[in-house]
Amino acid sequence: MRESQANTAARTWLAAFDAALTARDLDAATALFGAECYWRDLISFTWNICTQESPAQVRAMLAARLDDVAPSHWQLDGEAAEADGITEAWFTFDTRVSRGKGLLRLKDENGQARAWTLLTTMVELKGHEEKTGEHRAAGAEHGVHKGRKSWSELKADEAANLGHTVQPEVVIIGGGQGGIALAARLRRLGVSHLVIEKNAKPGDSWRRRYKSLCLHDPVWYDHLPYLPFPNDWPVFAPKDKIGDWLEAYVKIMEINYWAATQAQGCRYDEQAGRWDVTVVRDGQTVVLHPKELVIALGVSGYANVPKLPGAERFEGDQHHSSQHPGPEACKGKKVVVLGSNNSAHDICAALWEHDVDVTMVQRSSTHIAPSAALMELALGGLYSEQALKNGIDHHKGDLIFASVPYKIMHSFHIPVYEEMQRREASLYGRLEKAGFMLDFGADGSGLFMKYLRRGSGYYIDVGASELVANGSIKLKSRVNIEHVNPNSVTLTDGTELPCDVLVYATGYGSMNQWLVDLISPEVANQVGKVWGLGSDTPKDPGPWEGELRNMWKPTQVPHLWIHGGNLHQSRHYSQFLSLQLKARLAGIPTPVYNQAPVHHLR
Repeated sequence: MRESQANTAARTWLAAFDAALTARDLDAATALFGAECYWRDLISFTWNICTQESPAQVRAMLAARLDDVAPSHWQLDGEAAEADGITEAWFTFDTRVSRGKGLLRLKDENGQARAWTLLTTMVELKGHEEKTGEHRAAGAEHGVHKGRKSWSELKADEAANLGHTVQPEVVIIGGGQGGIALAARLRRLGVSHLVIEKNAKPGDSWRRRYKSLCLHDPVWYDHLPYLPFPNDWPVFAPKDKIGDWLEAYVKIMEINYWAATQAQGCRYDEQAGRWDVTVVRDGQTVVLHPKELVIALGVSGYANVPKLPGAERFEGDQHHSSQHPGPEACKGKKVVVLGSNNSAHDICAALWEHDVDVTMVQRSSTHIAPSAALMELALGGLYSEQALKNGIDHHKGDLIFASVPYKIMHSFHIPVYEEMQRREASLYGRLEKAGFMLDFGADGSGLFMKYLRRGSGYYIDVGASELVANGSIKLKSRVNIEHVNPNSVTLTDGTELPCDVLVYATGYGSMNQWLVDLISPEVANQVGKVWGLGSDTPKDPGPWEGELRNMWKPTQVPHLWIHGGNLHQSRHYSQFLSLQLKARLAGIPTPVYNQAPVHHLR
C-alpha cells in the first residue's frame, strides 16, 4: 500500500533531522525549521521548560546542548495527518539518558517541508523507569521466610519511620490535587516523599469551600495521574465528591501524607546539602531533612482582602469568598458581594436560589464564557466523549495542548471567542443592557489566555449570568466600595447599599507570597513572580518570557520547586517535575539551559 504524502513528508523530515543531529551539523538541523518556528521542550533537551522561538534560538540551543543530549532514533509514531496545509505527526526519540515523545507540525516553505512547531517531551529515564507494567513489583514473596512481614506491616513500618529515622528525599508542602499528583508519580519512580497538609484530611481544601461549588472544567480535562475518574463520573463534579476522590486517591496510590500538619519554616543548609523543614504534627515539632522541597499550595497565594475605610466598625459578617459558609447562613439578610469573577457569580447564584437579597459590585470588566459553548468550541476537540471516539484521550490531549507555543496560542483562541460572541450575542447583549462590563481579553483571546496571563478576570457561566442579565442578581458596576458603614456600604458613585453580610470575592495574591512566610522575603525575591507569561497585558507585566514563570521547572533557588495549577496542569506537568527530581536524586547531570531570569519580585 502506497504511503500517504503526510507520512512521507514527516518521515523524510525526521530522517533528515536525525542525520543532521547525529552529524552535529547545526546548519543542516536549523535549515529544517521555517523562518517562523517554535521548539517547545519539556526537559528532554534543556532540563527546563522553555521554548525556542526562532531559527537562531534553535541553533543556539543545539549548539549548547547537542553533545550532552546525544539524541537519536527519531521515528514516526502512528499515521501523520495533513489539514489546511499543515502536516502533523507524532514521533518518538531517544537521548543519552531518556526516551521521549513529541509532536511535529510542518508547513511548506518555498516548496520544502519545514518545521513550524516542534514539541519534545521526556517520557522516562533509562534505568529509572516507573514501577509499572513489566517493571511492577511482584507483591507476593513466594517461598518460606522466617520473620516475613505482610504488606500492611511494611506500610506501617514505612509510616512510623519516615520523617524520623528515615528522611524523605522530597518534601511537598501542600496536599491538594497538585501535591498528591506529584507524590503519586514520585512513588512510581521510587522516590521517597512526604506530603505536608494543614487540613485534617485529604480533600478538605475542597470540602471547606462554599456549598454550591462545582468544577467548572469538564471531567475529561480533570483526571489525576494513573487513576482516571470512572466513566459515569459527572461532567462537572461537586466539591465534596472531588474531596472524597482526593482522599481515596491518597490511600489507593499509597502516598506518604501527613495531614493536620503545619509547616512552620524552611531553611536550606548549604553545608549539609539539604533543607531543614520544621513542621508541627500532633502537637510535636518535627524537623525534616529532604534534599528537594516542593511548594504545592495551589494556583495562587493568600486571599486578597481589601482594606476598606470603616470595615472595622461593620456590625454584620464580612469574609473572603474562600471562607463563605454557604447561603443558609445568609437567609433573611442583605448581602453585598464585591467582585464579578467565578466565585462571585457562584456565591450570588446560590444566594438567589435561597431567596437572599444579593447585590454584585463589579469594579472592572469580566470575561463571560458560557459553559456549553466553551465545552464545544474550546475544549471539545481534546477533552470530551467525542474526542475519545476520535482516539484522543487525556494523555494525547495534554500533549496536543502543550504543543502550541504560548507565543502564538492567542491566535488559536481568538477565532474561538469570536464564534462564542456570535453564538451568545443575545446573552451578551442583555448583560450589557443590565450594565455588566464585558471583555474578551486584551486581544480577544478569551478565557484560557486570561488564566495563563493573570489567573483571573473571567467566569465560566453555569447559570448565574442569566440571573445578572434579568436583574435577579442585583448589579452595581463601574464602582467600588468607598466606605463601609455599620449596616451598609457606600459606593464610589454615592449609592448606599444596606448590607448585613459583605463577601470579598476579590481573588488571591501570587504563589510567591507563600515563600515569604515559609522561607524568607529574600528567597521569595530571589525566585521572583510566579505565574504569567510576560505578555504585557493587564496584570501580566513584560518582558515576554515564553513560559509560565517559575512553574514546574528550576527556579533561581536551587532545590526549590513550585508546583500547582488546575487539575489538568497538575496532572500533566507533575510528570516533568517528577522526572527532574528523580534525575537529580539519581545523580544524573541536569545542566539547565536558558534558565529564566527574574524580572518581577512579587
